[in-house]
Parts: sequence; C-alpha cells; structure tokens
Amino acid sequence: MMFKGRSPFFLGFGACAAAIATAIFYFQHYLGLEPCPLCIFQRISIMVVGVLFFIGMLHGPQGMMRRVYGVLLSLASLAGIGIAVRHLWLQYGSHEELACGGTLEFMLENDPLMKVIEDVFKGTGDCGEIVWSLFGISIPGWTLVFLMGMLAISLGILFGKNRTH
Repeated sequence: MMFKGRSPFFLGFGACAAAIATAIFYFQHYLGLEPCPLCIFQRISIMVVGVLFFIGMLHGPQGMMRRVYGVLLSLASLAGIGIAVRHLWLQYGSHEELACGGTLEFMLENDPLMKVIEDVFKGTGDCGEIVWSLFGISIPGWTLVFLMGMLAISLGILFGKNRTH
C-alpha cells in the first residue's frame, strides 16, 4: 500500500524537487534555454505542489487532515495541469499568430499584476515555440505528464486508507 503514512508525501516531494532541479540545471543552465512566462508559471505550480508535499511529509497528517492535504495537493496539481494544457495549446493548436512579448520580469516591472497574468495566458511568441522535445513531446507536454502523476498521488492521499501501519 503506497498511500500509507508519509510515503506518498516523501515520493511527491522528491519528484517535485527532481523536476525543478532538472528544469533549472539541465534545461536552463546546461542547454541554455530561458523559460518563457508560461514555463515559469508551470515551475511555480510544481514548487507549490512540492512545498505542500514537504509540509505533509513533516506533518504526517492522519484522519481529516490527510484529506485536507489531498484536496490542496489535487487543486495545486490541477492548476499546473491547466497551465501546461494552455501552453500545449499555444504550441500545437491552430490559432492566430502570437505576438512577441517581453520577459516575465519586464512585464512585472511595467504592468499591473492582473494585466501580466492576462498577458501570460494569452501567450507570447516564446510560448508557442518548441525548443526541445523527447519522443515528439515538448517540455510542457512532459510537465503535463509529470503533474498528472502528482495528481494521481494526491488522489491516492485523498481517497486512500487512513492507516499508518
């Protein structure tokens, strides 16, 4: 039974830490790929999921609190899934030409937060570009697969047995 005790929290935290390390050290530093605004939002969603898993790992919740963690983790995973799906739509969907936009840092310095969020989800030319793929799946595709795995663990925590032995 994988969903007992602190094991799923440890697994989820370890996976999120590995995913963020891969994004930063492999994609960004080794390959030199700068993340687009939607990539940054996906990283943030993975970090939020990872922090929730970490807190759950330390806390070792039981009973109703375990279900609360399951709900929070599921919601955070679903938010990241939504961002990844939007990014994939910008990459593969048939839509009008995307306008080139500035970096997220530039946008945050020059526009109100709500406009930045709106602009990020509209997409920029950078967000529609596929700069890396493995087996024909781009980075947001792999992020989607990863976050679906985190959702599966989250649902296991939410609906799994409450036993700790």
